[in-house]
Amino acid sequence: MTIAKGQAWGEPAVLPADAVITRTDREISRALDEARRTASPYPTFGILGGDLGHTLGAKNDIDRLRAGATAFPVDLGEVLVDGRHRFFAAHVVAHNRGWRHFAVVMNAQWVGGWNFGPKAHPNDGVLDGYEGQLDLFEWRKVRARLPSGTHLPHPRIRPTRAVAVTFEFAKPLLVYIDGEEIGPARHLAARAIPDAIRVVA
Repeated sequence: MTIAKGQAWGEPAVLPADAVITRTDREISRALDEARRTASPYPTFGILGGDLGHTLGAKNDIDRLRAGATAFPVDLGEVLVDGRHRFFAAHVVAHNRGWRHFAVVMNAQWVGGWNFGPKAHPNDGVLDGYEGQLDLFEWRKVRARLPSGTHLPHPRIRPTRAVAVTFEFAKPLLVYIDGEEIGPARHLAARAIPDAIRVVA
């Protein structure tokens, strides 16, 4: 069940013996893509890093996971990139050279050192989407504020918060899923799958 405002989230847990240990977001989404391909159950993930891990407060300490950490139900992102299906754990990022035009879909709060989705939560049942078309001066100002998450609100960044988020681009943007380059695309259609996976961090 997705989290409600003011509700406690997560519970003490020890990492299951068959959990998949990950250090990056793409390791999670690749394992989920493979589970989908083979019609296998989604594994439990022990998270040591990545942007989802950053959002959850994960530590790069496998002994801590095994001795006792916190288990969280987490939403899963699903995206069609020009019709190609992928899962994502943390985010989908599309941009042109110089980031003058960008679109971001967030299931987690962070993209590297950028707090791109300051209100994004991995278990609220929705995705946080942002599309910006900025000139160079505006982008430089936004980029300077991204680490603190104070780039929003912005008159030329359009926010969307919904179960499903869609973007259409007049010219292809380069797309990254959980940090992995997928290639250029003109259409993104993403949706949240609530409570789809369990992670220990």
